[in-house]
Amino acid sequence: MGDTGPIRTTCAYCGVGCGITADVASGAGREVSVSGDTRHPANAGRLCSKGTHLGETVGLEGRLLHPRIAGERVSWDRASAEVAERMRACIAQHGPDSVAFYVSGQLLTEDYYAANKLMKGFIGSGNIDTNSRLCMASAVAAYNRAFGEDVVPCSYEDLDAADLILLVGSNTAWCHPVVWQRIEKTRARRGTKIVVIDPRRTETAEQADLHVPIAPDGDIALFNALLARMHAQGLVDAAYMSAHVEIAPDFWDDLACDPGVDPEIFEALCALVAAHPRMVTLFSQGANQSVCGTDKGNAIINLHLAMGSINWIGAGPFSITGQPNAMGGREVGGLANTLACHLGFSEEERRAAAAFWNAPVRCSGPGLKAVDLFRAVHDGRVKFLWVMATNPAVSMPDSAVVREALARCPTVVVSDVIADTDTARHADILLPAEAWGEKNGTVTNSERCISRQRRLFDAPGEARADWRIIADVAAAMGWGEAFAWKDAASVFREYAWMTGLAQARGKCLDLTHLGDISSADYDALEPFQWGGARPLASGYPTPSGKARMVRVEVPERVPDAEFPLRLNTARYRDQWHTMTRTGLSPTLSQHRPEPLLEVHPRDAARYGLVAGGLARVVTRQGRAVFRVDVGEGQRPGEICVPMHWSDAMSGEGRANRLPGAQVDPVSGQPGFKNSGARLEPVAADWQAFLVRRDAIAPKGLAYWARARIAEGWLYELAGEGAVDLDALLPEGERLEVADTVRGMRRVAVRAGDGTLAAAIYLTRAGQLPARSWVAGQLGQDSASACELLAGRPSTPLPDRGPIVCVCHGIGANDIAAACAGGADSVEAVGQCTQAGTNCGSCRPAIARLLETCATQPREPAE
Repeated sequence: MGDTGPIRTTCAYCGVGCGITADVASGAGREVSVSGDTRHPANAGRLCSKGTHLGETVGLEGRLLHPRIAGERVSWDRASAEVAERMRACIAQHGPDSVAFYVSGQLLTEDYYAANKLMKGFIGSGNIDTNSRLCMASAVAAYNRAFGEDVVPCSYEDLDAADLILLVGSNTAWCHPVVWQRIEKTRARRGTKIVVIDPRRTETAEQADLHVPIAPDGDIALFNALLARMHAQGLVDAAYMSAHVEIAPDFWDDLACDPGVDPEIFEALCALVAAHPRMVTLFSQGANQSVCGTDKGNAIINLHLAMGSINWIGAGPFSITGQPNAMGGREVGGLANTLACHLGFSEEERRAAAAFWNAPVRCSGPGLKAVDLFRAVHDGRVKFLWVMATNPAVSMPDSAVVREALARCPTVVVSDVIADTDTARHADILLPAEAWGEKNGTVTNSERCISRQRRLFDAPGEARADWRIIADVAAAMGWGEAFAWKDAASVFREYAWMTGLAQARGKCLDLTHLGDISSADYDALEPFQWGGARPLASGYPTPSGKARMVRVEVPERVPDAEFPLRLNTARYRDQWHTMTRTGLSPTLSQHRPEPLLEVHPRDAARYGLVAGGLARVVTRQGRAVFRVDVGEGQRPGEICVPMHWSDAMSGEGRANRLPGAQVDPVSGQPGFKNSGARLEPVAADWQAFLVRRDAIAPKGLAYWARARIAEGWLYELAGEGAVDLDALLPEGERLEVADTVRGMRRVAVRAGDGTLAAAIYLTRAGQLPARSWVAGQLGQDSASACELLAGRPSTPLPDRGPIVCVCHGIGANDIAAACAGGADSVEAVGQCTQAGTNCGSCRPAIARLLETCATQPREPAE
């Protein structure tokens, strides 16, 4: 594309749905400058670190550019025909339920709509589910049980007006940083109180007015006890409940229970809730990713309904989603238990949908939810699987079974932007899809705001929009007329008209006013919120018009002597999902370049672990190895690992080998956050780090993980026995030094032009040099042989310490120096160093360093 000036689009990452202004450089390259869109209501110009550095992830490295069958490049016509023929044959021999689609919150709404229409209207099965099942299906189920429809009753402006904000299972400062910035501003402006309810003392919890450290899955006990206390003290809103809520006569019987936390903390929480009816509860994956996640959601909603703390500004139960278009998928029917556009599977609704689509068959009923879907693939009931824009071989729980399922499936089709993912390795047919920056369509964020994603670059190679890939396959199956869309606007118009089926049945979802939108107006579409700021204010979409309070029971806790620890999984501040995008950014890879096992000092001592060493986490499902991080953020008996690393990025640190496949019985969402586990120390003979220009996948090591650097990759390695340097280093002129007494060996490899092509630093007993200077020499020819082998420059550089602020490259030692110079607030540190002044994601870390500096004795003045 040529130089068209700034383009307004929407971020590719979390469900906050931030607007972006993209300045695309003129010429044939793919350079883009990204900034926040000051006119977008979700972020008003703010961006987190991931959004800020989107420009580092739009290159073509690793891209899938052409259709492939069995690894061989083919034409699109051939690929579409092959997918259609295999699907047709599978349906003819085994029925429509032998086919399944597994889709993604990375798809645009138009893509989602096309996939859902093909599966439920034309194939005739409900077997389409989405990776959103893994992050917010329990919130959907809780809203449906309480309100009669999947409607988030809140808006971001409620955060601006709240007097009390409860953050439940959400490390908001890391996972939704722009929302956290908004919360911080609210607290500074109006004194809003912040409570964090989370087993871990996260960066968000450290900044809260009150941290409530519940046990894993302790949310229901806490909220039931809290609600019982409010009722006993006469603080519930009886008038609101009488007018607007269905409640069983025995609802209050035996509701009181042990809250599961320190009595003083519980009393402080009760006092805050009693004093602040203008309350928002923001809940996320820590609540949802549980075998009782739906009940957790209803326990939260129950409190708001009982207090009348809903449907007015500054109040309500607010589920915040993890993906950029999880909400769009919910709207069109991307979940297996929804037909389309918030419709269910009654005979009348199925007939109405089939008539709207002019479909040849009516979907028989709900399909298989994600975990059951892959079980069906594993046992042979599903024989044709199409995976779109997701990586279930990494992201699904009990992922070893998922990989077995993919290997067994007669036909696996993968539509994706990356050629080599853990899932793509199992594909019979690979279809190249457009990535962010090439896509054109809409997404819906956590507050129901629909925004445009706009194209910045022409699609590379033969990549196509997902909706078009689906339409081409539908045409090859003989249904071309029903999928004859000319552009994304055509798909959107059809979807908008279909929401009329929901509106006619009393649902809130209604986009029919956009059913005739022109393509020009669609291109210029401004962000808007369907349902308005408070869509349930005039009544609930239930038969009675009232909301429902749902009695939920406290789950039984069963100790496991063989696996006594409780394993949690978490996201990192600067990474996203399985790192196929953020893992390409050198800037984002600085913060946590390895997967860390977070463990309390008491458990580290119990299991013989040392900080910086290696440990194996073992569960009933599998095992994985991580770098050990000892700290007080984890409580004794609880451990935590990150969910991002895949086989492409690490040899052992794949967290989703570990959780089981148990699911919430209502939502079907897996329980990632509370698995039984034990620990084992891993004693490697040697450890090393390696820098090299191109990526490799080392074999036979005890541990390896890689992170992106400016000119290549940085590997952390550990192993046993002899080291096969030939397998780790490229060809070239070798410079080498060794110390057999200390077991030290260092090798640098220069390319033909004299630049550094690779270097490895290995020790069996001693310390390794700092990584940052060595990494900076890759691709350069300025360092001497002595400097390269020493691993440091002849003139020492300042030690900046671990990077805290990736936006400005500010390290912990820079911040400590600012503190020593008199900076006594996050803002003062920002003035001295710029740290925390861009995206703000590092502000909690800066605050923690300030506290540390404040407790350390200062050197006396001379």
